[in-house]
Amino acid sequence: MATDNLAGPPPPVDVVIMAAGKGTRMMSSLPKVLHRLAGLPLISHVLHTARSLQARNTVVITGHGADAVEAAIGGPGLQFARQMPQLGTGHAVQQAAPLLADDGVVLVLSGDVPLIHADTLRALVAACDGKRLALLTIQLNDPTGYGRVVREGDAVRAIVEHKDASDAQRTITEVYSGIMAAPARALKSWLARLDNHNAQGEFYLTDVVGMAVADGMEVVAHTIADPLQVAGINSPAQLAELERAHQLRTAQALMERGVRLQDPARLDVRGTLECGSDVEIDVNCVFEGHVHLADGVKIGANCVIAHCAIERGAVIQAFTHIDGEKVGVTVGENARVGPFARLRPGAHLGAEVHIGNFVEVKNATLAAGSKANHLAYVGDASVGERVNFGAGSITANYDGVNKHRTVIEADVQVGSNCVLVAPVTLGAGSTIGGGSTITKDTPAGTLTVARGKQVSVAGWKRPVKKPKP
Repeated sequence: MATDNLAGPPPPVDVVIMAAGKGTRMMSSLPKVLHRLAGLPLISHVLHTARSLQARNTVVITGHGADAVEAAIGGPGLQFARQMPQLGTGHAVQQAAPLLADDGVVLVLSGDVPLIHADTLRALVAACDGKRLALLTIQLNDPTGYGRVVREGDAVRAIVEHKDASDAQRTITEVYSGIMAAPARALKSWLARLDNHNAQGEFYLTDVVGMAVADGMEVVAHTIADPLQVAGINSPAQLAELERAHQLRTAQALMERGVRLQDPARLDVRGTLECGSDVEIDVNCVFEGHVHLADGVKIGANCVIAHCAIERGAVIQAFTHIDGEKVGVTVGENARVGPFARLRPGAHLGAEVHIGNFVEVKNATLAAGSKANHLAYVGDASVGERVNFGAGSITANYDGVNKHRTVIEADVQVGSNCVLVAPVTLGAGSTIGGGSTITKDTPAGTLTVARGKQVSVAGWKRPVKKPKP
């Protein structure tokens, strides 16, 4: 007769993130885990990865700058435990222990190790399986400063911190990454037995390895080959080094999907960049938040582009600044923007719109074929199709208290150096003479001129300076 060998569901995962350290070598008043990599605080990268594991509970251990850290990352489903004072990694996890149920797997992460992959953590949790102590390890050519993994044959027997290691142990190149997965009940028992009889006078989390061996629990190592995943940040130099390495990997991934980068070493993605086919990006461009570039988009050099969608065939010329912030920006098909243009939140450009040099658009829509080619401000406005907005012209949208909207209907021609004082509507097909200040609605199909009469004074002489006595 067949027997039922189906295993039960895996134990739930509770994540603990150590984020209490001061980061003295950062030489900064900002807590170390709030320094930014690729536009996000270091700990935000770790939290994002932890969320993808669908953990039952996430506990962040704070200490130095606790109020700032908790304010920066606090949200639903997140708990905090404070470590005051900071007496080592084991002492840190002790503070989280009362928040951890006994029936789960505890996954311990570091808030200053931002590039760990979710798949790596899943493999580590699977290696633990609620029955083993699982350690994430890596072979390093220079293991200085890391805890060494001590084995007897293939079996892991201990982790020895660098400062406590013998000369022979310091030759070991397999090191502990600072990331482990352990059965919660056993981990809490080990934490209660930690002492600080070591070179640093601290409570080492790594001492639980020896306790697990003494208790007869199997200790396993999940070893990876990618040093970026376990790279920690302790100084500005390390942060800059990891930033460039991460950005180069991002650039390589984009190129593998067909994006043409003029120089992969001069790209910064500080958020999510989605690209269609035949996208071209010149040097020194920065992308922030969520940016979508559709097929055939071309981005010129030295652009900063954030929170926007750029549609098929659009060209963003050099030194353009686009930032949609919370409400977004859209650039329509085959539109041209720049150089030296600025699109602010709520700017929505239709197909084949032209926004030229030193033009700013904010909270305004421009319908297909409209143009503002130079030296203009279009704010809080609805602009129809095929409008030409002259050089030096502006919508005066703010009265000192409230914002008002300008409506420019289709086929309007606005001359140079005009001021459109909102609220005002320019009727379809109308023309505004250069230098006009428009304070009233203009009828469709008319020419409107609103400026002082030109006067020439014959025989007028300029004042002259009197000679100095």
